Parts: sequence; C-alpha cells; structure tokens
Amino acid sequence: MLVLVAPGQGAQTPGFLTPWLELPGAADRIAAWSDATELDLTHYGTDADADAIRDTAVAQPLLVASALLSAHALGARPDAVAGHSVGEYAAAALAGVLDETAALRLVRTRGLAMADASAVAETGMAAMLGGEPDVVVPHLEKLGLTPANVNGAGQIVAAGTAEQLAALAEDKPEGVRRVVPLKVAGAFHTSHMAPAVETLQAAAEDLTPAAPTVTYVSNKDGATVATGDEVVARLIGQVANPVRWDLCMERFKELGVTALIEVCPGGTLTGLAKRALPGVQTLALKTPDDLDAARELAAEHAAASA
Repeated sequence: MLVLVAPGQGAQTPGFLTPWLELPGAADRIAAWSDATELDLTHYGTDADADAIRDTAVAQPLLVASALLSAHALGARPDAVAGHSVGEYAAAALAGVLDETAALRLVRTRGLAMADASAVAETGMAAMLGGEPDVVVPHLEKLGLTPANVNGAGQIVAAGTAEQLAALAEDKPEGVRRVVPLKVAGAFHTSHMAPAVETLQAAAEDLTPAAPTVTYVSNKDGATVATGDEVVARLIGQVANPVRWDLCMERFKELGVTALIEVCPGGTLTGLAKRALPGVQTLALKTPDDLDAARELAAEHAAASA
C-alpha cells in the first residue's frame, strides 16, 4: 500500500524548483499557477534567496505548487495521501477534494493571512530533538509554549513568543538533546494564528469540495476523512491547531502502508518515517533524478496492494 505525503513549511531551499522546470510542460504549469496566485512562482522557486522564500506568504503557495508539480511528474496513483501543515493543501488536491487552482488560491490566502497574524508579535518555532512527550509537553506548557507539531520519532516542535522560545533554549525539557530554531516567520498552529482562521473561513465559502478519491489522512488527529466539507473544515482549523504527524504515522501502520513517497521538496517526512515506521520503504522526491526509482517503488507497492 502506497501513501504519498507532502512536506510543510521550512522544507524549501533556494533554487529547489529549477531542475523540475526542465520537465516537459512544467514551466507552463507553474506559469499558470503563478497567474492564479498572483505570485511569480518561477522566480521564487529558482532565483530568489533564502530570506525571500522564508516569507510565509511566498513559501506556502511555493511548497504546494512544487508538491503538485512533482506528483504530476511521478504519475502514480497512491492508496492514501497526507500532508504536514501546509502540505495538507497539496494532499487535498491530490485526493480530488479541491482542484489544483482552488487549492493554490486558498493556500495563497492562508499564507497572506498567517503573515499578517505573525506581524502582530515576534513569534516563532523551534524543534526539540529527543525527549518523551509526557515530559516535554508539560514543560512547554509551563513556559507558555504550545506543542505545535508532535512529529513522532522523538521530535516535538514548540511555538510561541520570542521570549518564551529563549526561555526554552535556556531550560530544555529532560531528555531533549537540542533545541533548533525553525526557518518560519511565526508561531504557526497556535492561538496566535486565530485571525487567519477567520480569513480562511470567509475565503472557503465559495468552494465546492468533493469527497476524497483516495484515503485522506488528516494531520489534526490521524483520522481518515470521507467528505470534502470535513476536509476543508480541517484545513481551515489546522492553522491554529497542533499538527499530530505522530498520529498520521500510527494511522499509516493501521492501514497497512508498505511504501511512503514524499513529494518535492522531500526529505523531512521520509526521515521521520525511517525512524517511526520500520519495514516501510521510503523515498523522497528531491530532484527529477529521483523519479525513476519512485515510479518503480510505486508500481511495486500498487501491485502488492491490488
């Protein structure tokens, strides 16, 4: 059984889209999505520097566009899909809940709204490596921080104000080896993002979501979601709610997933899966050079599933 997963913000690096645009039809596809989002995705994916693509309003549509572009190039139909944070918008499009243009327009609104919310106060996120959740989470709450991403495989991401994160760096929870600041512009998946939820609710009123055509695993709680309306409601709410990627991986186990492919810019989620899902074959799409191996993996596990 094959699951296709899409990474979240922070996975982008300068120039990462460049080799993908050499594929037939890719440049035209990105140009059309640039028009739809009123954002020059070609420029940001090829020439822009790290600071430019760190901008929330840029990074989010860029990541979803790259995920969809690489999925098109892969050409495999997965048995299930899931996305980490903004990657869920790519997953929703891959599952047929939203068409690609609608998903990209909605995520552009998301990025702008979250950037506005982030500008209210100096906030951020930091990943903790090591430690047990039952020790780490209470410690974060004591410092006023939110466990914004519970990623499994010994990784929890804290989010809050700059002062709270500085306190965390000085007072790590027991068992945590390192606290690593993330390249994001705000405290995503916390109450700091509440204004963005309201903006997204208004933007989603005209959408006509369809039921998922493949199994859709929600990063809110690892549940499988069967209706388009519920998927969209969860997409909107997750802006201010923690991401439970650990529960998504637990669901993958229950579903009998045997292979996981992470779409571009892949690497983060496959790293987590290697530690948390022993026995599951993993592959990250980083450049088009990875496509042949990914197609072979997809074909093997689709056949096994059938």
